[in-house]
Amino acid sequence: MTPAERIPVALSIAGSDSSGGAGIQADLKTFQAFGVFGTTAVTAVTAQNTRGVVGFAAIDPDLVAAQIRAVCDDMPPASTKTGMLATAAVVRTVAMAVRDLELSSLVVDPVMVATSGDRLLEAAAIDAIRDMLLPLATLVTPNIPEAEVLLGRSIAGMDDMRAAAVELVRAGAAAALVKGGHLPGDEIVDLLWDGVEATVWRHRRLSTSSTHGTGCTLSAAAVAGLARGRPLAGAVADAIDFTRRAIETAPRLGSGHGPVNHFIEPAIRRREPRCS
Repeated sequence: MTPAERIPVALSIAGSDSSGGAGIQADLKTFQAFGVFGTTAVTAVTAQNTRGVVGFAAIDPDLVAAQIRAVCDDMPPASTKTGMLATAAVVRTVAMAVRDLELSSLVVDPVMVATSGDRLLEAAAIDAIRDMLLPLATLVTPNIPEAEVLLGRSIAGMDDMRAAAVELVRAGAAAALVKGGHLPGDEIVDLLWDGVEATVWRHRRLSTSSTHGTGCTLSAAAVAGLARGRPLAGAVADAIDFTRRAIETAPRLGSGHGPVNHFIEPAIRRREPRCS
């Protein structure tokens, strides 16, 4: 087996970010950091920078499907993620492709709003994500506002986060990671429910504006871990660690919400034996 044949492949089905900090650009950078070969199916093209989204256009659903099939026919991914899906038609198309192509280890990042506050998903697509995509997900990774929209109720603390994660699994996802960064306080709590037990991560809140693309980076890191054979909880733990350190060492680019640092080494690669 050649070195190239040993490289796992991951697929990102998401939008393009012209500023390079989020979307498929962040996903590809994260895959590369984890030693995973990244492929893409572009669902939308955005014009944005660290200050906000100027505009976006969704890609025709047939072309989205064609991209997914082209990748899978030649380079079957070990794991797949969805990010910005923009429209209900694109959501339906992606869900059908995931089913028809039997894509495994699917991580659904239900992107609805950019870090700047700009909306990236039409209202009609929310039901499609909940009804068609969640039942196919190995993991869904909403932040608090996204979980509130998916479930139609408010989340005010740890008990609500746990109940939300359980409800997302009841809705069809195999596991749910509810990210608590939007709750007030000096501590950030992330909670994973896998249908059997809850795992909780607690970290000191960082004082920074360099948070553009954090959700994309975390979900892509989890996908990369799954592609490399990590168990779910281990892949999520590595993803949280990678994202946190990427925020801590952010390059401070732009005048708004800056991108994180995708040049850091993930924990899984630090554990690998080094050739002398």
